[in-house]
Amino acid sequence: MNYFFEHLINAFQLPLKNPVLLFSLLLFIILLSPILLRKARIPNIIGLIISGVIIGPKGLGIIGENAMAQEGSIKLFSTIGLLYIMFIAGLELDLNRFRKQINKSLIFGGLTFIIPLGLGYPICSEILHLSPLASLLTASMFATHTLVSYPIISKYGLSKHSSVAITVGGTILTDTAVLIILAIITSAEKGNLDFGFWLTLITSLSIFSAIMFLLIPRIAKWFFSKLDSEKTSQYIFVLSVLFFSAFLAEVAGVEGIIGAFVAGLVLNRLIPASSILMNRIEFIGNSLFIPFFLIFVGMVVDYRAFFNGTWPLIIAGVLTAFAIFSKWLAALVTQWIFKMSNNERQIIFGLSTSHAAATLAIIMVGYNNGNGILDINIVNGTVILILFTCMTSSFVTEAAGKKLLIQISEESDLDENETRLRNQHIIVSINELSGNEQLLDFALLISDQKVINPISVVSVYPNDAAAERMIRKSRKSLEDIVKHFSGHESKLNTIATIDHNVSSGLSRVAKELVADIVVLNDSRNKNLLSRIIGDDRAHLLDVCDRTIFFCQLDNPSVSYDKVIVIAPPLSELEANFALWVERVIRLAQELTISIDLYASNATHERFEKVGLANKLDFNIHFQEIENVDDFFLYFDKKDHGIIVFCGARIGSVSYDLGTESFADKIEKACPNNDTIFIYPGMELDKMNENYNDISSTAINAGVETIQKIGREVGNIFKKSSSKKSK
Repeated sequence: MNYFFEHLINAFQLPLKNPVLLFSLLLFIILLSPILLRKARIPNIIGLIISGVIIGPKGLGIIGENAMAQEGSIKLFSTIGLLYIMFIAGLELDLNRFRKQINKSLIFGGLTFIIPLGLGYPICSEILHLSPLASLLTASMFATHTLVSYPIISKYGLSKHSSVAITVGGTILTDTAVLIILAIITSAEKGNLDFGFWLTLITSLSIFSAIMFLLIPRIAKWFFSKLDSEKTSQYIFVLSVLFFSAFLAEVAGVEGIIGAFVAGLVLNRLIPASSILMNRIEFIGNSLFIPFFLIFVGMVVDYRAFFNGTWPLIIAGVLTAFAIFSKWLAALVTQWIFKMSNNERQIIFGLSTSHAAATLAIIMVGYNNGNGILDINIVNGTVILILFTCMTSSFVTEAAGKKLLIQISEESDLDENETRLRNQHIIVSINELSGNEQLLDFALLISDQKVINPISVVSVYPNDAAAERMIRKSRKSLEDIVKHFSGHESKLNTIATIDHNVSSGLSRVAKELVADIVVLNDSRNKNLLSRIIGDDRAHLLDVCDRTIFFCQLDNPSVSYDKVIVIAPPLSELEANFALWVERVIRLAQELTISIDLYASNATHERFEKVGLANKLDFNIHFQEIENVDDFFLYFDKKDHGIIVFCGARIGSVSYDLGTESFADKIEKACPNNDTIFIYPGMELDKMNENYNDISSTAINAGVETIQKIGREVGNIFKKSSSKKSK
């Protein structure tokens, strides 16, 4: 018994050395600090940093210097957390919006680099009386910033906002420039700043860029294509790319955070924001690795610097005040140039004012070299700067994020159409998970994450002698479906029901759930029974008045290079045009690919208006066609895009007999392309109630024959004219 107590006392001697106990303590802090500080309205980030100050070697000494050393476990996890922040920033960046904002990012990156560096040098030289080299090194520290408060932006769902895209882009530009200056200063101090240094730096960065932007994307695309359903293997692969990229960046002569951000950019298009894999990446990072980094930042802070005389306090005050002022000034000038709102300026200022990783790297290089570039007072002042800038960043970002959300909601037109879109609901028809994983993932891609209950999975079985047995069997399939979705935060409803046939069951459930879209797997191979008794696709269109997506998905989504949309003339006049267009644009946005639209000018104009109304960023290439068959005159069979064809129901304003046969033509002409045939919903009962006794089969057949002859003649003249023009 005495041995047990002695062993227990030794285990709790400060500083703690047992790695299991250390890990447990940090997990308790991550769990409890947000809860305890919530009532005081202190952001979670500040709670974690303050916790680090308290338990660190400069505080109560619960965790010693050894755990924070380069080989220590705390240092390892904090490094992973920092890389994770930059990686998620690159991964969540809306590339379509970033391309549009690239000039603004360049300008902001230049401002947030030049203003702190240009004004900081004379302050360090004249007020703090530092040497020229020390003044340049300290002033470059002002120009850096770390996206410590980015998790707040992500939590508010503002990661795709233009002000965030500008700040993230500017962060990478200024941090890269500062870290290159750091390498130059270090070489200049050692006397190695010659032609060989510049040649080595340029060569290494070129090799790094070639590997990251040419080789890694091809490897990642091949890997995701081969292991599309292995989510665990995909996550391990993503981590491997992240850390390998950070290592390559360090080898190239810059900090690993640059490599981590580049890794996020490279994998951005291959990992959709609403995918299960993306959810797992964010969940593990936000719950484990990133909090470790924030606690580590607090451990570095030495609060005792306040009690070491007035000069350390003066240095800390000057460094902190100017660091905050310079970033505020850069954000203010950016606001003036681009005529942004005050809330957007505050977002930019809040994200860019926090100093952490790169700042520590610069100061510690100047201090640890042992060559007298920086003294201990600058180091102490810097760690105080880190604490106050991180606190300022969190408070400002938290407040500005809430105000920006209110501003966005006030500027939005909450009309009847938008309210209907926010209440949208998708029914996915499957009877078993096997072979339908891609259909489920597709439903996630086109779902608005703001919708509370976006998806219901429905299994319909015929009402026969085996119905009860099939319902019991379906429970296992529904369990597999729930397990498949367990890595995603979207709520999922599962329903197993009995009806006369699948079409009637889907129609009934769609009405009961007030669903607006029905998604189902539509095989290319029609069996003999379907040909004899009629097309199942036509039967569902007869009994279900909702918008229906017939999906033929055989390839992984990473293989798509574009979304090819074909819409017949007058399709923009359909009541549910905005409904399906918003989903298609969302698909292109999630996959970060462009849209090729083949339609009339009127359809094109309405198509773009729907995207703007829903505030979706997308790139569209338009080709005008007079009828859907003209699509084949322009289509290149080498395109690996997913083909989306908007059909039309009989009696709708855009209905044409040619649209019925066009789906079959697509299947024959593009056997290697995945296809989605969309039939917008309409109130069939009201359309047909006055014509129940009339049969137009014979008339339709005759008209269809005449129209086919006319189209074939027209196509002959078009082909001949195109050949002459060539």
